Parts: sequence; structure tokens; C-alpha cells
Amino acid sequence: MYSLLIVDDEKIERNGIKFLLKQTGIELEVHEACNGKEAIAFLEEHQVDMLLTDIKMPFIDGMELLKRVSPLYPEMKCIIFSGYSEFEYAKGAMKMGVKDYILKPVDPVEFSKTLNKVIQELEEQQISKDRAAETDSFMKEHILYSLINGMNPMEVERNVPAGCYQPQELEVYSRMILLEVNDDFFGRIGADLTNILKEIEAQQEGQYQYLNLNEQQSVWLTSSMSKEQCRSMVEQLAGLLHKRYDVTCFAAISEPMEDPVNSMGAIFDCLEERMEQKFYQTECKIFWEKEIAHDNVIAQIDDDTLMKQMKQDIKMKDIHCLRQHFNSMCEKYKGNNSFSQVYIKFIFSNLLKDFYENLLNISEQKLNDEIEELYCSKDFATVMTIINRNIDRLEQEFGRNPQMIHREIESVKTYIYENYDKEISVDYLADMVYMAPSYLSHIFKKETGQNLSKFIKAYRMERAKEMLETTHNKIVNISYAVGYPNVSYFCQSFREYFGVSPQKYRDQGE
Repeated sequence: MYSLLIVDDEKIERNGIKFLLKQTGIELEVHEACNGKEAIAFLEEHQVDMLLTDIKMPFIDGMELLKRVSPLYPEMKCIIFSGYSEFEYAKGAMKMGVKDYILKPVDPVEFSKTLNKVIQELEEQQISKDRAAETDSFMKEHILYSLINGMNPMEVERNVPAGCYQPQELEVYSRMILLEVNDDFFGRIGADLTNILKEIEAQQEGQYQYLNLNEQQSVWLTSSMSKEQCRSMVEQLAGLLHKRYDVTCFAAISEPMEDPVNSMGAIFDCLEERMEQKFYQTECKIFWEKEIAHDNVIAQIDDDTLMKQMKQDIKMKDIHCLRQHFNSMCEKYKGNNSFSQVYIKFIFSNLLKDFYENLLNISEQKLNDEIEELYCSKDFATVMTIINRNIDRLEQEFGRNPQMIHREIESVKTYIYENYDKEISVDYLADMVYMAPSYLSHIFKKETGQNLSKFIKAYRMERAKEMLETTHNKIVNISYAVGYPNVSYFCQSFREYFGVSPQKYRDQGE
């Protein structure tokens, strides 16, 4: 509902205008002032869309009122109503940006026409502002997405139209937070965390911006805040997500960024690496960029749990996690003298047996020799050397045939190419090639140079682009065709990737 301030020193005139307003049937929030001085005082406290003022008034007349308020409230539409004797004043007012004038006595038909014309201008003005804000929002998402994915800031800036959001505006942010979930939550809710963001802003000081990178990852930027403030904000955010959507999320938090625009790509890569700890420290929900990965929580994990985890690592060919779990066990024993040498050697000899069940062409005698060497070890460092040596052998065994690894990666890529219209998760792809999700992600990035989730998104975006160029399918149908059942999330993902909405991309090509 638009608002209108009527300014006239005669109450009967103000009542007459209010009566005519009711006759038009247009719903307005109407305010009154009896002179220019009172109008200025009102405008200092309230914002209105339209000002309807007489010219001849005591204290501050209509002309002086317009001179004072027009520069301060440029979007407010001003209308004057005047007697014939003040018509020259009215013409002067038009030069000051007044939208229209109404002659007294006021003609109801002309009054209605003038009011409708001004309201139409207000509506067009709002549409224009909404479009500009939407374009700015699209560009902000595209810039952030590009920088996080390692694009050169100068190249990003060259691609940004003049007058739009610029990369340098990201300098207000000091920390990056990577949120991860184990399902497709960020796609399922339509990528809209706006209400969550508003609640965070209401209770936590600072500026925030977020961008959902894919179904499982969301990046948040915050202005300068201490470590404890950041922890508090993340805990509140995680709590809201769990309460509203019953989803558990993990967070990796950066150190303060000295040069956000130029360092975002590297910082994001670092946070992704830190996030790998969630496979190891399942009870931990927040990871810090420079925090030691194996903290005191490791010592609380019992041996049976660690041994089961290592057996699973071997089964899933996940050398990365196997080394982590072995190192955690070593840290536990090195920091506690209550474990006997015999017990430690017994634990690790059983681990060697698990290793050799997966080492082909290795004789039983070789295993016995390794176990004997382990029991003859005079210090813990030697035990560690023996186990690490055999982990190296396992790694060679699992990767002994580069062509086999290449075939598995190609199988994953082929599945994506043929099933991009379906739901695809890293967990499903890992099961398909009998690997742990973390190990598949590791070797996929090593083999292709690209994050697996980003690869899936990039392929879907390219197929969507192709469909927009070569078909007349509706946007909603294209969204489903490339694996996005939520069309709003598809549109946002497309904008982030290409910098324009799907419809605008299609229009540009026609």
C-alpha cells in the first residue's frame, strides 16, 4: 500500500481531498499536515511515497517545502494543487521535479487520472528497482562462485558490467565458513536460507553473505569477528538448520582473511581439506583452518573402534583415512605410558594380518617375518616404521595398475554422463566402484584436477546451456532433464555458473 501526505492549511480542503481519495477506490495510507513546517517535521520521522501540497500556507509555503524536501527524498512523487491565481507558481514547481499539478476547485475525474498516473510511475519505479536488485544479487553470486573456484579476480572484474556489484565489495568480509551436509539438503530446500540469514543478522552483529555451491556445500562469508563470536554464529546457524529441517551440518572456519578477493580460492581449498576430518572425527562438528587435525578427542576413541575403522578403510581402499586412523592410534599410544609393549605389538601384529589379506603375491612367510620384526622392535618408532612400510605396500597394491584407477574414474564419469538427469550422490558413486566416498573424491580430483561435486554440477550446467540453445523446452522441463527437481535451485545454480538466469541466457541467444 502506498502512502500519501496531504499538506494544506485549510482543514476543509484536506477533508475534501480525503473524500476524493475514497471515491477513487485506491487504497492509500493517508497522513495530514497543516503547513510546510509540520510537513517537514513529519517527513523527518516517516517515509511517504507521495506528497500532495497546496502552495499558499503560513510558516513555510508549498514552494519552500518543495525546495527543502525534493533533494532529500528524490523518490517521493510530489503533486501540487493550486488556485488559478497561483498558476505561475505551479509552473515553477514543475521545474523542481513536481510530477503534476491539480487546479482548484479540484475536478474529481482529473484528480483520479493524476493519482493513477503517479501510482503507475511508482509501480514502474519499484519494478526497475527490483530488477536492479535482482541483477546485483545474481552478479554477487556469480562473482563469489567464480572467485571460490579459483578464477583470477581481474578476469572476474572484466566480466562484470559497469554499475553492477564489483569483486572489491567483498573486502568487507573477514572469514569464510564452509558448511557441509551428508545429503542433498541445500538443493532440497530450494537454496533459500534467507529467513535463516535474517535470524542470524538479528542476533549476531556483522554482515553476512551465503552461497549454496551444490546440494551438499554452502559457503558463508562474515565480517570481522573473533573466534568465539564466529563459533557462536556457526552454532546458532547449525542449531536453526537442525531445528527447522532436521539436518546435521559440519562447518570449517577460516582464519581472518587479509586479502579476501585474491585468496578466496586458496582458502576454500584449505577448508575443503579440513572438512575431510569429519570422516575421521565424526563427533566433531566445527573445524578450524589452522587447528591441529588430531586433537585430544582422538585419545578418547577406543582401540576396537579404531581397528574397525582401519579394517573398513582397507576394504574401501581408502589409504588416506587408513593413514589418519593409524596416526591417531600412534598419537594415543605415544601420549600414554600405561600401555604395555606386548599389548601394543599384539594390536599392530593383528593389523599386519589384515594388511596381508589384501596383498596379493605375498607369501605367508613374508608376513611371519614382518610380525617377528615387529615383536623384536626395541622402540615405538620402529613399530611405526614397519606399519607405515606395509601401508605403502597396500597403497602400491591398490594403485599398482594405473589403468584400473583410470577405468574406475571413467566408470564414474560415464555414469554421470548417462544419468545426469537422476539424483547422483558421491556416496552412491563410491559404492558403485567399491570405494569410500572420501577416497573416491581424493582420486577423482587427483585424476581429473576437479572436485567430484563440482564436476557433476558443471556437466549438468553445460547440458542445460545446450538445451536452452537448441530446444524450446520450458525452463522447468530443462531443470528436471538435468537432475534438478527444484526449479528455483536450478535457476540459482545456473546464474551462479554463467552469471545470467536461464531465461535471460535464452533471450540473449535469440
